[in-house]
Amino acid sequence: MTANADGKAAEPLAIRTTNGDAVPVEAPAAATALETKAEDTEEKEESNEEAKAADNDDKKDEEEKEKKSLEPAGSVSSVKNIYRSPKDDDGNWTWVDKYPEDVEEAAENEETETFAVLVRNVKSNDSRKKLEAHSIIVQSPWLKKALGEVLEDYPGVACELKRLEFEAPFKPFVHRWHELVKYRERTDLEDKTKEHLALLHDILKYEIGDSIKAFEDYVRNGVISFQHLWMIFQPGQAVVCPYKGPLSAFELAETEYMRNNCGQFLQLKCECVDYSGKNFGRAQESINITEFIGTKKITGLNVYPLVFHEGKDELVEKLTKRGEIFESLAGHHYKSYLGKAITWDREGNEVPIDISGRIIVDIDSFNRFSPYHMRFINEWNAKDLERLSKYQEAKGLNDKGELKLTPYHHLLARSRTRGYSLKLKKWLDFYVEQVDEVAWNTNAFDKLVLPADQKELILAFSESQLEGSNFDDVISGKGKGIICLLSGPPGVGKTLTAEAVAENLKKPLHAIGSGDLGSDPWEVERGLSSILELVSRWNAILLLDECDVFLEARSSHDLERNKVVSIFLRTLEYYEGIMFMTTNRVDNIDAAFQSRIHVSLEYPDLTSASRRQIWTNFLRGTTIKSGVTDAEIEQLSELKLNGRQIKNILKTAQLLAARKKSPVLDRKFIDTVLAIEKKRPGAPSTLTHYL
Repeated sequence: MTANADGKAAEPLAIRTTNGDAVPVEAPAAATALETKAEDTEEKEESNEEAKAADNDDKKDEEEKEKKSLEPAGSVSSVKNIYRSPKDDDGNWTWVDKYPEDVEEAAENEETETFAVLVRNVKSNDSRKKLEAHSIIVQSPWLKKALGEVLEDYPGVACELKRLEFEAPFKPFVHRWHELVKYRERTDLEDKTKEHLALLHDILKYEIGDSIKAFEDYVRNGVISFQHLWMIFQPGQAVVCPYKGPLSAFELAETEYMRNNCGQFLQLKCECVDYSGKNFGRAQESINITEFIGTKKITGLNVYPLVFHEGKDELVEKLTKRGEIFESLAGHHYKSYLGKAITWDREGNEVPIDISGRIIVDIDSFNRFSPYHMRFINEWNAKDLERLSKYQEAKGLNDKGELKLTPYHHLLARSRTRGYSLKLKKWLDFYVEQVDEVAWNTNAFDKLVLPADQKELILAFSESQLEGSNFDDVISGKGKGIICLLSGPPGVGKTLTAEAVAENLKKPLHAIGSGDLGSDPWEVERGLSSILELVSRWNAILLLDECDVFLEARSSHDLERNKVVSIFLRTLEYYEGIMFMTTNRVDNIDAAFQSRIHVSLEYPDLTSASRRQIWTNFLRGTTIKSGVTDAEIEQLSELKLNGRQIKNILKTAQLLAARKKSPVLDRKFIDTVLAIEKKRPGAPSTLTHYL
């Protein structure tokens, strides 16, 4: 039905036939469209109402959820499981609530727990096998008991666990294969143990049989390939390596194939016995074997097991003796040294250096006062403690409270120790085998050219101080030291006096100059504090050579230097050892020092008699036989030379005689040196006249 212009309903259109009947015809297309549009509008309105109703429902749900989420975080007493979704085309995934439909049942369950051994298999890359074991799980208590003996002390294996899991390539069984085979041959095994060992043996033979055959072939021929290099390195074994010095022994902890920019390598984490300055313990080092092609001789590797060394017994004996020396050097010791030592550059790289002379072995002081890195050690492991305890008990040392290293720990001891070179004034690393006892010069004080009463006075003060002086100040600990001031021109024996006293008393002599302490007050205070602490620890004699800057009288114009002098005065007040100070300017000493100096000796210029004695003493000490007569010594003593100049002239003449291959040091060599010496600026006029 359509509407007319008046808005009333219009009759449907029809065609009249001849008999008068009306035949309906279709309405025009416009009218039909209007009807359709009206219907669509009604449907849209209905759908909008439905959408609004749905939105209202969602809002209600959200409101309900919001009400639930108002509960405090973590207060709901239940567990919520979420699951990882499958990855999309871009490889991304997220966590969802939906339980995955493709989850398989767990392969290891209550049923599989009843089996003695579980083998996890994967597709093999070996063309000779379809499958190979990814890992083996031992569940049999009989097997675990047997493996507890076969794999005893093998690092990383604890057979007391409920499940023992071993991953390919099953290194413990490769390394202990012969022990496993030997254990199976025992006649006292239970039937169950035999059955389970047979099962495990068959599995392992299939999995690692080829590796064992290859390993036996390598050992038989004394070679190894890089791929199978791990086979010869059993954790817990002793390996040898010329690591940072002579050949040394280490205990292998573990091996791992690694790669860097230079290629692949096998890293061995090894442990040795070290000393921290207070306690012994273990230190770890990483030693690498770079990749090589084909096979290589085992003893040609930079590190290899001790059992492959041709002179194993002799090497063990040598390293054990060296370890005993290392142990004996614990604490601090005054020693002599000749040979190579190790220092470090700014980047921390080791630099070898040749030294000779007296040293102090003292790792604790090295750690505290040196500018170089400390050595860190780990505590003993359980096996170490067991070995040490048994050894202490066997030696009857438990009641004495001292730790004595076992021969095995001596074998693993470091080849180097640390300390201080008194000659170079450097903290260094010393090779243990080159540390020697001090050869004391007992005649040094007798050769000192000094009046007898002065020598007696110096000895009396020095010896009484070492024996322990009971004299003290009103304030405890104040004024207990012995301070000796030696003044005079250069080369008359001031420094030699301190050296002779140290030799006579068999004590270290720590000699420093003003330049070693710096110039700023804070540097001087810190430097003096460290030096005095070291001197006290070492029970040494301190020599402050050419210390004019500390002794000079204070003035109102130089406040910084006044601070330095004040610090030095306070230090002298509480110093408790023996100190020698030398100066060339005794007239300008601060008045405050006069009351702090116990002995002040003035050294005059040498007389002819003194020089004669000096010439004689040095000629007797030459390595080449002296051909200088007494009459020639008398002539030489008239030359106004000091002791240092005489020593240098004779040293040069001795070198010249050696160059000429002369067995005797004749007067002509001395005259040759003197002829050259007279051309030096500032040469004594008597020397020029003599020549």
